[in-house]
Amino acid sequence: MSDKRSLPATRDSGLQQRVHRQGTTHETRGMRLTDHWFSVPLNHSRPKETQLEIFAREITASAHTPDDVAGLPWLLYLQGGPGGRGIRPTSLNGWLKEATASFRVLMMDQRGTGLSTPATRQTLPSVGNAAAQAEYLSNFRADSIVADAELIRAAIAGGPWTIYGQSFGGFCALTYLSFAPEGLREVLITGGLAPLTGSPDRVYQATYARVAERNAEYFARYPEDRALTSRIFRHLENVTENLPTGERLTPERFQMVGNFLGGNTRMDALHYLLEDAFVSTAEGWRLSDLFLAEVSAQVSRRPNPLYALLHESIYAQGDATNWSAWRVLDQYADFQPSGEAPLLTGEMVYPWYFTQDPALVPLADVAEMLACRDNWPALYDPGQLARNTVPVAAAVYLNDIYVDHDLSMETAAAVRGLQAWETADYHHDGITEDGEEIFARLLGMCRKL
Repeated sequence: MSDKRSLPATRDSGLQQRVHRQGTTHETRGMRLTDHWFSVPLNHSRPKETQLEIFAREITASAHTPDDVAGLPWLLYLQGGPGGRGIRPTSLNGWLKEATASFRVLMMDQRGTGLSTPATRQTLPSVGNAAAQAEYLSNFRADSIVADAELIRAAIAGGPWTIYGQSFGGFCALTYLSFAPEGLREVLITGGLAPLTGSPDRVYQATYARVAERNAEYFARYPEDRALTSRIFRHLENVTENLPTGERLTPERFQMVGNFLGGNTRMDALHYLLEDAFVSTAEGWRLSDLFLAEVSAQVSRRPNPLYALLHESIYAQGDATNWSAWRVLDQYADFQPSGEAPLLTGEMVYPWYFTQDPALVPLADVAEMLACRDNWPALYDPGQLARNTVPVAAAVYLNDIYVDHDLSMETAAAVRGLQAWETADYHHDGITEDGEEIFARLLGMCRKL
């Protein structure tokens, strides 16, 4: 990533013309939204070869005049994922309302997502065979996302900017602090302190335990759902139930609804989903169309295939992941779908995703090659992080089922000057629950307000 360090510290008009073009501007519900497009290299170490297009949307408050906006500092939001596009706001509320009071917010579609050059079952075949696709996707991790951000910063901002990383976006923030700290004014992170070293196995060992605890909490709140979920598991073993997309809903795929357990209010949404499960028909009890449609929306990776393809690689530095979550699952019998009362899973990715999800079936060979890849470059520089001088504040959630609290605190201790706010008030989706408060608190911590 040394090429990024040569970028100018002030705005370069020639670079702007080569890299950046501005699109339309719209005003709605208290927001002024401006589209931006950027040309970046697929591989930043070979900048003259294949180019990608990166889309980002600038969000400012309509209350600010254009002259006011021109004087505001930039804040880059790094979305969760991998494979998640930038947020599409419909009104100015939550953390965005707080942020746009004093920033120009840039909402980037990370490479491969949203309006940026897409990477899906529909587009990847144009890259070549499975081996070529796997090599192509090896350029879609945090290191490349940070290099994109630095090129964008140099084109439109010039000086250092503030970044806000949620979940995987926080992982990207740590990569940014490792390799391009000169581009950063301050860093805010929510639910996104990745382990800096070690195998992904320890990530899943920790998160399986967290998910088991969250299952226990859920079934204590809704005890009737324990028998109901077991009934659904047994039903799916014996009766063919097809999702609206045509494929069979299997017991293990049903387990994926455990993703609801990662949020404050989503736990209650899971209960509402389950209460619609069965309907009496002329053929006996069947799963309702409503239930199957809602489950399909939760278990399909059609909108974000990069999540399944790259999820384990976000922890990989050097060694192959070799389907870490699938291997570690053997240590947790309570999650086996054939058990008497199986627990629901979290965000783990398994090889059978690529045989059961029609959107992923064409990518099965690519996924296997990525899982076996054993030359992943480093995502973090522990030495640089130990010398860090950029103000950093992070919200660390005590009961996060996706990013383990203990591993997060291990990382917090390794980043010089990082201030951690440990709280049990929120889960992984805290910024959707009380975004204004969380953003204001973290910014205040960075600035010691």
